[in-house]
Amino acid sequence: MTAMATARAAAFFDLDKTLMEGASGLHFARAAYRAGLVSRRRLARDVWANVRFRLEGSTDEKADAVRERVLGAMTGVSRIRLSRLGPEVLAGILPAVYPEMLRVAWQHQDAGRPAYIVTAASQELAAMLARVLVLDGGVGTPYEVEDGHYTGRLAGPFTYREGKAEALRLLAKEEALDLSASYAYSDSESDLPMLRAVGHPVAVNPDTELERLARAEGWEILRFDRLRRRIRIAYGAAAVALVGGGGGYLAGRLRASNRRLRPGRLTGRAARVPLLG
Repeated sequence: MTAMATARAAAFFDLDKTLMEGASGLHFARAAYRAGLVSRRRLARDVWANVRFRLEGSTDEKADAVRERVLGAMTGVSRIRLSRLGPEVLAGILPAVYPEMLRVAWQHQDAGRPAYIVTAASQELAAMLARVLVLDGGVGTPYEVEDGHYTGRLAGPFTYREGKAEALRLLAKEEALDLSASYAYSDSESDLPMLRAVGHPVAVNPDTELERLARAEGWEILRFDRLRRRIRIAYGAAAVALVGGGGGYLAGRLRASNRRLRPGRLTGRAARVPLLG
């Protein structure tokens, strides 16, 4: 029997705005601040980046900048210290998980297709969240560790845009998965390489460009972000409250942004915050 004959299909789920509402990075930033790993000013900037992500979307340039900042910030930090942030990070993420999407993932499992989280966030977060959600695994950005400390270098592909597709192909080879029979779920045009790597791409809460492409190619579209306007308002208010003394900085940025924004621009994908980008 050939390897292809024994291969099985799988289902792959992006995290931010696909499997969960909003950005996972915000919850990490808050935990890192409380643990003394980032300053109040750094937290304020990271929260603002996530507010803008909810309002305006992101770009490849932003993703590259965040990746470089993450690598610099991680240099010399002990792995166990970051790992201890896990419970608080999960406490923020789990209430934001879309129950509808979790049911979709479990339905794939029940049909014999393993379900994986595939995210630009860290490999540690992806694996931890997959275990808690009873999924089959998590694929994230791997960071190099030597003598128990992060070196500031990547240990594999940065799982963003083409990096996600590369990670999928590596996983498929390791686990004997048939990508042509597999499913992938994402909200963002930046995940087109991952979506095109499988036989059954699905757009979830898609940004403008992904929705256009999905409709043109006849892909399934799922929507769970029904209260988008209310979420935007609540998200901005929560962000200001989150940083306490940094709230003045955020409030000013929010007022300036609100003056610039126009209907039709409120789409896109999150700019990742440190260690989850």
